[in-house]
Amino acid sequence: MDIAMLIVRVVIGVLFAGHAMQKLAGWFGGYGLKGMAGYFDSIGIKPGYAMALLAGLAELGGGILFAFGFLTWVGAGLIILTMLIAIFKVHGRNGLWVTSNGFEYNLVLIVVALAVGLAGPGDYSLDSLWVN
Repeated sequence: MDIAMLIVRVVIGVLFAGHAMQKLAGWFGGYGLKGMAGYFDSIGIKPGYAMALLAGLAELGGGILFAFGFLTWVGAGLIILTMLIAIFKVHGRNGLWVTSNGFEYNLVLIVVALAVGLAGPGDYSLDSLWVN
């Protein structure tokens, strides 16, 4: 169980942090802060630059905390919060399926983060140093 939780936390956390770096630095084919700021402004999330920065930092922090299993419930909460905002502001109106730019993937991330947050990060985590 602990190895399984480690695998889930690290894969989801690292990918989520990578997603953040698309927003913050334009890595991995992302648009960077300037591009994300323009997009956020265009969909009514204003001020675009500040909101893109906050979204990127929340995603980065959430991903790192989740991957390391440190303050795991905070990391899970940041992942859930940013994905809920993505659903309500971007993907929700497109239906469920990702093929229509829907919220399928966002929902999967919410469920995984919620499950890990509720179950705990497992023994191979920084949180386990404080609990055990």
